Amino acid sequence: MTLTKEQFKKLKALLGKLKEIQDVFYKKYGVNDIYSNSKIFEILIANELNHILIPGHSGSKDAKDEEGEEFEYKHFKETSGNHSWTFNDYTDTTIIGLSKVKGAIFAHIDDTQFPPKLDWYILVDGKQCSKYLKNRTEDLLERKPKGFVNKRKMINFSALQLERDLHLSKTTVDEINKSGRYYLWLKEIFEIAHQIEEITGITQILTSNKFWELLVSLRLGHQVLSEQAGHDAIDKAGNLYEYKISKNHSWNFQDISDNVLKKYEKDKAIILATVNKEEMKILNIFSADSLRVINRLREKLDEKRERYSDKGGLRRLQVSLSKGDLEKIEAIELKI
Repeated sequence: MTLTKEQFKKLKALLGKLKEIQDVFYKKYGVNDIYSNSKIFEILIANELNHILIPGHSGSKDAKDEEGEEFEYKHFKETSGNHSWTFNDYTDTTIIGLSKVKGAIFAHIDDTQFPPKLDWYILVDGKQCSKYLKNRTEDLLERKPKGFVNKRKMINFSALQLERDLHLSKTTVDEINKSGRYYLWLKEIFEIAHQIEEITGITQILTSNKFWELLVSLRLGHQVLSEQAGHDAIDKAGNLYEYKISKNHSWNFQDISDNVLKKYEKDKAIILATVNKEEMKILNIFSADSLRVINRLREKLDEKRERYSDKGGLRRLQVSLSKGDLEKIEAIELKI
């Protein structure tokens, strides 16, 4: 992206403020990396419900109440293309884990306004949610929609399904909880994010990995694209790019169907970056020809299929590129 000196100076200062907020937030609440994977919206939900965040990301519960009872959060945003809540993995571990929480919060975030707010949610008792997930997934496995077993073990719930099947109703949240323990943090973060979006022209920077895509794009002179664009970034010449960002030298490629690989063919290069999310630093950026990456992904997927051939086949079309793959795809480390 092209920024004036004044814009770049202001952007650098705003990013510095976000770093300061994350540092203090971690010291106070034990929660780090608050700008990745839509973590900010979990903080938003916790604030509105007067919950206390539980440190950690995947594998741990999201929050607890004053009595120590734990909750699982699921949310989707109004601007999202998928207006339902996704369980990416409904293994026995997930189902049993839900039975141990007080409740699962299925939340809707209205991000069409500024600042975004939790405007309604459905609370499902943990044991009831566990049983419902088990019954729904067993039904899914038995019916075999589209003629095959859902090996990926992913399922979506809609508000209509929860209301109809569990006889529950939405709880409306009319006002922002300005007395919540995280309110002032959220207010400042959203204001800073809004200013960054105005400077860069990038929307929803606190969603998914958009924040880190922004930091990488600043080093490469790219413009980050919206999620609906199907590609992560574009350069001044109109070349498209796919970004993969990792805390170590292992870049995950999920759901690499033929359609996804065909999309990669349109990219000039696949950008592989390593970052320190706690320090908010870009450590390395590698660039690799997209066709070489596609060929290596196909090879690794075939190798994985072979390994799992006697275990019922692959659950997900997912592989990772490691540090050892960089030489095989002839990746070039870029100067940053």
